[in-house]
Amino acid sequence: MKLSEDIKRLAEFHGHLGPYLIVGKKMGELSNELLGVETGAGKGHFHKRALVKTGTTPPISCIIDGIQYTSGCTLGKGNIEVIDQKKPEVIFTLDDKELIIKLKIKIDTTNRDLEEVAMEINQKTYEELFEIIQNF
Repeated sequence: MKLSEDIKRLAEFHGHLGPYLIVGKKMGELSNELLGVETGAGKGHFHKRALVKTGTTPPISCIIDGIQYTSGCTLGKGNIEVIDQKKPEVIFTLDDKELIIKLKIKIDTTNRDLEEVAMEINQKTYEELFEIIQNF
């Protein structure tokens, strides 16, 4: 299976390539598309915030690393918070805008290669994967 350089770097950042990592990646990318990406002096993603409802137990918590990798919301900057509701869901906010992204598909990895499932998810559209609620 041939992986793009971006997917390879994401897997290196996280430690392996799995389906929930890709879900988080796509959540972060969607937030960038719909809320924009802050750039310029003094900005650098500091105003965008993420509230991730996965908790910190794998495999669902792998979503967190995908979000950090793509959205600009990171634990180090303090603009991401994780709460333990065991839901594959995130709420992004930027200024007065709120974007809620909920995974709407069931991920079954039973007797499947994790990388293969991850790449199948990567090929899906946002609409296939997520319930998207824009409050702006």
